[in-house]
Amino acid sequence: MRAIRMKMATVLLGAAAAGLVVPAQSFAGTGTDAGPAPKAAYCGADQASGLAVWGTGKVPCATALQAAAAYTKASRDKADGVGEVRAAGVTWKCAERQGDPNPYAECVDAGDPGRVVVLSS
Repeated sequence: MRAIRMKMATVLLGAAAAGLVVPAQSFAGTGTDAGPAPKAAYCGADQASGLAVWGTGKVPCATALQAAAAYTKASRDKADGVGEVRAAGVTWKCAERQGDPNPYAECVDAGDPGRVVVLSS
């Protein structure tokens, strides 16, 4: 009986440790529908909303934070959702997406769909 408990504890601790070393969160539907979601780099929290900001593809964190700030500002001003924002010299097409389990906001560079900014809780 004791050996079974030890094995179970080892398995549970191993599973917990594996969950801690996942390098980046991926978002279903991020970017284009033509393949797996690109890896995301955590850039920090949006100053106004406190949401986590992730840059994917070739988006530097400074640009991701600017796009997130523009999205947050525009979403406060519009009750029906945000369509497009302009930040860092780029037009970003933004929309809310259903995540698993929580929804998140996604802004895609209108000129390069491989450049994506994600805001999540």
